[in-house]
Amino acid sequence: MGGKSPVMVSEEERRALEELSGSRARAEADRARAILLTLAGWTSGRIAEAFGVREDTVRLWRSTFMRHGVAGLKARTAPGAAPV
Repeated sequence: MGGKSPVMVSEEERRALEELSGSRARAEADRARAILLTLAGWTSGRIAEAFGVREDTVRLWRSTFMRHGVAGLKARTAPGAAPV
């Protein structure tokens, strides 16, 4: 399955993605960079290879972004008791 990703962003969202791509938290920076690369026309396979993840992971990141915006890409503390 190939084709152009349906991800579209406003200028404000693009700025927020660019800011998040510089995050000290590597996971959220990678997710933001993946969305920026998607906007630049990269395929899921190419992005997955660049980040050392599976194509499904890249698709999950895109889906999360499309549903929740930039906030969905940010790292969150897992629910429950703090690790010991």
